[in-house]
Order: sequence, then structure tokens, then C-alpha cells
Amino acid sequence: MPVTQLGQINTTALVVPDLYVQIVPPQTQYLNGVPTNVLGIVGSATWGPVNSPTTVGNIAQFAAVFGPVQPRKYDLGTQVATAVQQGANNLKVVRVTDGSDAAATISINAVALGVISGVFVAPGTGHAVGDVLTLTTGTFTTAAKFTITAVAAGAVTGLALLNAGAYTVAPTAASATTSTGAGTACTITATSGPTNSLSITSKWTGSFGNSITATTSAGSQTGTQKVVIGAPGLVPEAFDNIGFGLVGAALWAAIATAINNGTNSLRGPSQICVASSAGVVTAPIANTYTLAGGLDGAAAITGSVLIGVDTVPRKGMYALRNTGASIALLADDDDSTTWSAQVAFGLSEGIYMVMTGPSGDSIANAVTVKSTAGIDNYAAKLLFGDWVYWLDTYNNQLRVVSPQGFIAGLLSNLSPQNSSLNKQLQGVVGTQKSYVNQQYSSAELQLLGIAGIDVITNPVPGGQYFGARFGHNSSSNPVTNGDNYTRMTNYIAYTLNAGMGRFIGLLQSSTVRGQAMATISAFLDNLQGQGLIGDPNGGAAYLVQVDSSNNPPSRVALGYMQADVKVKYLAVIEKFLINVEGGTSVQINKQQTQLA
Repeated sequence: MPVTQLGQINTTALVVPDLYVQIVPPQTQYLNGVPTNVLGIVGSATWGPVNSPTTVGNIAQFAAVFGPVQPRKYDLGTQVATAVQQGANNLKVVRVTDGSDAAATISINAVALGVISGVFVAPGTGHAVGDVLTLTTGTFTTAAKFTITAVAAGAVTGLALLNAGAYTVAPTAASATTSTGAGTACTITATSGPTNSLSITSKWTGSFGNSITATTSAGSQTGTQKVVIGAPGLVPEAFDNIGFGLVGAALWAAIATAINNGTNSLRGPSQICVASSAGVVTAPIANTYTLAGGLDGAAAITGSVLIGVDTVPRKGMYALRNTGASIALLADDDDSTTWSAQVAFGLSEGIYMVMTGPSGDSIANAVTVKSTAGIDNYAAKLLFGDWVYWLDTYNNQLRVVSPQGFIAGLLSNLSPQNSSLNKQLQGVVGTQKSYVNQQYSSAELQLLGIAGIDVITNPVPGGQYFGARFGHNSSSNPVTNGDNYTRMTNYIAYTLNAGMGRFIGLLQSSTVRGQAMATISAFLDNLQGQGLIGDPNGGAAYLVQVDSSNNPPSRVALGYMQADVKVKYLAVIEKFLINVEGGTSVQINKQQTQLA
């Protein structure tokens, strides 16, 4: 009496008399829409992984991964902060660099020996200028005087020095050419640095690493060591009770291992630093060390750096492929030569790209540049270069920043059927135009509207607040130029793309066709029920066709099954016309109705 899954046995070729039970999966399938609140942002930062999309939900999470907001162009944190103010809470963040970024580092317990002056040389030793002396271990200070008694096979005996390494004899005023003679002083300069006990390097590149500290001290358990790694805004990492019974090089190796691998299940590897040790035998001393040398790689960021490359490993904008982002921006990228690449990327990924013109732009220039760039397309929203005054509380200054984060953050917090038109933006102190008490004339707005360029203004039709004035993408087609067209089209298309692949590999029958049709219809019916689609005049909101009329035998035989879907979006009210007739001669005929 076998129990099998549907389709695992040939029910037309059974031979053995028996009971056969087949488990049939639910025949009604449903689609759940793909997320529409994922906002991708590309820019520079002081910390964090490079070209690696990372999910953050608020500014605190961002700072923990990418460091603090920076008052500079192309800054990731600035766009994240302004987007979060609009309600954005699901961000895919990509850090880029110009290639000059570097990790911060520190060498613990290293004695930097450069020049040892005043070394006393006994007469007759015959050390000439340029002789290389290989120094062994011991203790000394730069002011100490030693007597060189012998040189054999490149090694100096009679010298007790802390650090091994190669040093060169150089002349001094007392000995211009040679180190021989009675009581002659000479200078020894290092040709290779001393060996370090422990090197600690920040996990990521960036200037934030220069604020990382490493504190060494005795461990809680007698005979052990403790290292605490800390940085502003990050939880300190304490590695305690390291190296019980160990000394010298073995102890330093144990400290490095603890930092890299953790000490137990509760204290895992450092998320701030990595460490390496060398074979120096000196004992650790209690001290606090600060890392240095970290560089952001942000001095030469350009639009092409933000765009990146579309080959593995992908960089910049292309790192957002397959991340589920539905809206994206390149922080402060006002380079019009990158716009066409952004449009192409938006079309290929179903991402609404939010772009901007340069700060302080003129309307005439913006219209000309947009036309020259040739980006008449629904995949991108171009904002006029009237940048925003924003109170940066993280750096305690009023800054002029790109409008991208405000608009993109607002869109990510809106259901896809809605437009950015007339929605209030948060955190806007002013724009470059409003800050000098100027407003847009109807003629100026008309120029921008015809060109397919949106702008933040105050007032907007809804009142005295800052908001998007058009709610349009960059398309000149009036039936596809709304924010809602871009977002609803991408939402429906990518939901179907994510959920309808289950029908591939099945046999095409009337039953399967019906299941496919029912699955799509159920999804669209849910949209209608939730007010995302519909006909205000009471007509049908959608039509799904999967039958013989659009699946002829010649196509079916080649493995095709086609579904034709029509969806009616709800229109955004952009022009509300009210006709008012008034006067003493106006005749009003009002029908009287009798109450029941």
C-alpha cells in the first residue's frame, strides 16, 4: 500500500493489485508581491565593506557598519539620514572608494630604532663606514654607549640590544671616515626595522579606523593577558584570560589568535580588527594604543566610480544587481554622462533610479543637459539642481545636500500606486531658491514639467510645505510619466517573475492553464481589493487570458504557454478643475426631495 507524491508513479501502468495513495499538493497557488520599500544607495564612507551591499534599517545601524555621517559630497550617510527621515527603513547600502583607501594599523610593543648615536668603539676594532652590523637581542637605549669587541661572520658580539636587525655604521663628526681609533664615537643607522610583537589592523579601510584603540593589561586570571578593542559607537570587544602559562613569542601568538578567532562561544572573533604576531620574546606591558593610517579613498570619487563595473566582482551601482532594490540613487551624482547608464540599469533590474542635476543649476541648463543626455524614459526620476538646506545634527551644521535622499526615501515609504506629488517631505529647512525668498513662477514650472524634470518646492498644491511638485519620471509620454506607472509596472512584473516560474516543466493542459490563470487573477484581485488598481467608473480592473485563443497548437508544440494580462492603474489627480459660476443673475435649480 504505497504512498507517493503526485506524478511519481504512472497511474496508467499499474500491475500489482494494491491501494495506491497519492499526495496532491494544493492546486490553488497564490502570489505574494515582492517588496517595494527596498532603497539602494551608493556612496562613500569612513568604514565598512567596499562594493558589498549591506542591509541597514536606520541611521544607528548604518553608523555601526559604515561609520558616522560626513559633511562632504558623495557621502553615503547623508543620503541614508535624509531618506530615513522620510520613513525609509529597508536600505541596501554600497560603499565605494577611489582606490586610495587604506586600513588603520598599530604595532604593539615595538621599539622603533632609527639612529643610535654616541656608540663608543674600542681602539683597533676596524669598523669602517658602511659596515653592516647584525644586532642580536638584549636591552639598550639610544643614549647608551657600548664597546664593540669583535665582529665575526656578520654578527656583533659584546652588544646586548633589544631588537634584532641589520644596522649600518655611519660617520660622525668625531669619525669622518672610519670607526677605528682610540675612543672613537660612531653612529649606527637602521637599514631594516625592528621586529614587532603584535600588529593590529582595522577590519575595514577608512579613517574611522584611526579612532580604534587596543588596550593591553593583565588578565582576570593570574598569569594571563587581556586585550580590549574599542571604537566610538561600537560595543567594546574584551578578550580576557589569554595565554595561561605562556611567555614570549607563544604568548603574542595566543593574543593574535584570540583577536582573530575569539576566546569562547560568547566572545567570538573581533569584528573591528585583525591581528598578527611575530617572534619577539618581550613581555606585554599595560598600555592603550590607537590605530593610525586609515584612509577613506573618498578624495577622488566621481560619477564613473559610483557607476562601477558590471563584471564579477561587481562594483558601485552594479553591486545592487539581484538585491531586490526597487528604488536607488548614486549619492550626489550630478554627472549627466552617467544618466544613460543609470536608466539602462533601472530598466534591466526594475529599479526606479533617482538622479539629480548639479547644485545651483539653472532651468535653461537643466533642460538642455537633460535633452542632450537623451534620458526620456520611465526608469529614472530626474530632480532639478535646486539642492536642499538640511540641518545635519550629526555634525552640528546646516548643509546644502542633494534632494535625492528626500525623494527616494519618500517613495520607498509609499505604496507603489502612489505618487510623490504633493507629499510632505521631512527635515527640509529650505532649498537654494527658497532660502533667498524666491518662488518658482508658472512659466518656470512649465519648462521643468515639459522637460520631465521634477523639483522640490514650497508651497505645493496641498499647502505651505516642501514636497515634489510634479511626481513625474523623466518620460515625456503623459501616460507613462508618473511615479506610479514606474513603480506599479515594476511591482507587477517582478512579482510575476518571482512567482510564476513554478509552472515551468509542467505539462500544458487545460488544467495547468487554468491554474496559471487563477494564480495571476488571484494576485490582481488582491491588488484591486487593497485599492492598488481599479476603474473609478466601475469597469474591470484587470483581464487575464490563458486559453486556446492565445496558445495555438503550433506554439504549444514548441513548448510555449502564453498569458496575456491587462491591468488598469488608478490615475493620480494632477489637475483638479473647479468651475465656479457666481453672480446675482445666476439661476439655480435645486431638486426638492421628500424625506421618508
